[in-house]
Amino acid sequence: MSWLEAIVLGLAQGLTEFLPISSSAHVRIVPAIAGWEDPGAAFTAVIQIGTMAAVLLFFRADLLRIVTSFLRSLRDRTLWRTTSHDAKLGWYIVLGTIPISIIGLAFADTIENEVRSLELISTVLILFSVVLLAADRAGRCEREVGDINARDGLVIGLAQALALVPGVSRSGATISFGLFRGLTRAAAARYSFLLSVPAVVLSGLFELRKIGDEGASAGFGATAIATVVAFASGYASIAWLLRYVQRHNFDVFVIYRVAVGALVLTLALSGVIE
Repeated sequence: MSWLEAIVLGLAQGLTEFLPISSSAHVRIVPAIAGWEDPGAAFTAVIQIGTMAAVLLFFRADLLRIVTSFLRSLRDRTLWRTTSHDAKLGWYIVLGTIPISIIGLAFADTIENEVRSLELISTVLILFSVVLLAADRAGRCEREVGDINARDGLVIGLAQALALVPGVSRSGATISFGLFRGLTRAAAARYSFLLSVPAVVLSGLFELRKIGDEGASAGFGATAIATVVAFASGYASIAWLLRYVQRHNFDVFVIYRVAVGALVLTLALSGVIE
């Protein structure tokens, strides 16, 4: 993989990770259109560490409070029965991370090798746009992050597991089901970012061992460049989306998903891209 490819894919990852349009789909689609080799699921998982670093920096105050309160609940043995909402939020994030961890490990080979076809990805982009649109229309948009409970944590965590299929979008799935649970757009997006930290970091560290293996398209240098670029562009993407959802709905993302999905599906079925 050249430095140019690494920079472009890092931008694709960072700019789309937090938008409900599927970063894993874009990291697969962009090289296909450009005529580059598929970087693979391992590369995609590792450069997501860059975008997670952006989350850690952007939400550092929130995460520090959550982690401190969570550890205090362990020390005091109050666990999830604690009266601290920050500690409860920590437990809900743990609860929401369990589904994607179990399913990701159980179907690791399938995820890495059998669900990366452009036809499947483009179809999922289109189909899940309906879910995002329905959630945006049906959501009551009246609950904030402070109102999240254990049922919300489990439901949104199960939704996060859907994103193991490229094209679903992790943020799209978690935001959509956050909206279905009555969260405001800003609250759903904020919780989506916080929930992503353990799952994406663990996935990236797990796949890191494959970078540089024989047959891998990206070595350590290209992966490092893409990760740094993903961090910078991801930070900008978080700030933009949180401002955007204060005054706008998700229609633009629904239209984008359908347009890109239809284009890629047409190109793939006609043999223009492989």
